[in-house]
Amino acid sequence: MKHKLPKLGYAYNALEPFIDEKTMKIHHTKHHQAYIDKLNTALSAYPKLKEKQIERLIITLNRVPKKIRTAVKNNAGGHLNHSFFWLLLKKNTKPKARILKEINKTFGNFDNFKQKFTQSSLTLFGSGWTWLILSPNNKLKITTTPNQDNPLTNSEIPILALDLWEHAYYLKYKNKRTDYIDAFFNVINWNQVNKNYQDALGKLSNQNF
Repeated sequence: MKHKLPKLGYAYNALEPFIDEKTMKIHHTKHHQAYIDKLNTALSAYPKLKEKQIERLIITLNRVPKKIRTAVKNNAGGHLNHSFFWLLLKKNTKPKARILKEINKTFGNFDNFKQKFTQSSLTLFGSGWTWLILSPNNKLKITTTPNQDNPLTNSEIPILALDLWEHAYYLKYKNKRTDYIDAFFNVINWNQVNKNYQDALGKLSNQNF
């Protein structure tokens, strides 16, 4: 089984003016595709690994042969993170009751959540991601990972993610990461975030993680 580039489900210009069409097209067809191509190359000599779902590859990374472990970590991570990220983008949605209730419970209110998410994003050095995750003890938490690392390796389930690699925003926002983060809050697909949260709760309650 070869890993393939997922379809976006929306046009490249659907997130304008917050994320521009050119960035989306390059990000999806060039950067994401490159991770997939390199992942398929790394797995080409390992039939059993080729059959694994991408999440399982990341969760069981310590079982991947050392010869290809770094390549799998970087490229499976890139593929997984981006596949997750595309689903999180949509204009004109609002936080749903379930996830909003938990955000308010954990962070006090939505504005506090936004402030802490933004601050984590601004203090991340270099390239990486900011996440809202569900921890193994059913608590929401904001965290960051470098490069294409994923919280799954720490038994944390992603709920929301922001790509902070420069290729995600540099064409439009240049070095103004703050402006990009502000724009992101206008294109969060809260329907998907709510679904991710409920799915994560189910995984933990069924010990399917």
